Amino acid sequence: MGSRGAPRQCQNEILAYELRAHNWERTRNAILKRRLIMKLLLVEDEINIASFIERGLQEFGHEVRVANDGQAGWELVQQEDFQLLILDIIMPKMNGLQLCKQYRQTYGYQSPVIMLTALGTTDDIVNGLDAGADDYLVKPFSFQELEARIKALLRRKGVEPAVPLLSCGDLTLDPSSHRAIRGKVVIDLTVKEYRLLEYLIRNQGTAQSRLTLLKNVWDKNFDTNTNVVDVYVNYLRSKIDKDFDRKLIRTVVGVGYMMEA
Repeated sequence: MGSRGAPRQCQNEILAYELRAHNWERTRNAILKRRLIMKLLLVEDEINIASFIERGLQEFGHEVRVANDGQAGWELVQQEDFQLLILDIIMPKMNGLQLCKQYRQTYGYQSPVIMLTALGTTDDIVNGLDAGADDYLVKPFSFQELEARIKALLRRKGVEPAVPLLSCGDLTLDPSSHRAIRGKVVIDLTVKEYRLLEYLIRNQGTAQSRLTLLKNVWDKNFDTNTNVVDVYVNYLRSKIDKDFDRKLIRTVVGVGYMMEA
């Protein structure tokens, strides 16, 4: 026979569970919101070049939509919102200058525009800027330069590109909040725990010696007899591995430690 308080206790437990679930969803959504990537439109008629640029932009964490002529690009602009447009100049149906002018006439300066072209004369650059472009990049170019220009333009618009999340298996690390999430557990980390975990994740699959970890995480040349690395690895294990069947931090005998999904 249950007591009169049993139903109320059960109800309280349900409410507590729902509150934890709500808090988890709120935390998760906040982290995912920070992760939101830039949605870019790339209009390039050379399919191989477009594919190459698309892959490079995706590696930087952007969502990319691709059109292979100016008219197709214009149709996408009318259907979807983009935070930045990357337009080639010489294209069939509608060239990049025409597309840029039409975009500016219709939507104003809502999103920055970068022109890509093999034409690098002063007149070409002036024509692109006069058409409403914010920047001009001459082919061939490095993805690092393109990404730097994208970030600079978005900063001028007051948009800060999100810092990509890091992951190893079902563990996600958020560089913005210095928090980790594994499964549905949000894990708070100290400064050193975060730096150690970040370094291991960024170098996952490769064994890291204690000396390497000391130099890169603590930025100091400790006495080689110190056990500070082992101590902090144990701290991390208690937070990210202890309650999970699959262990992510491995001890590599004779070397040090390795992160592996």
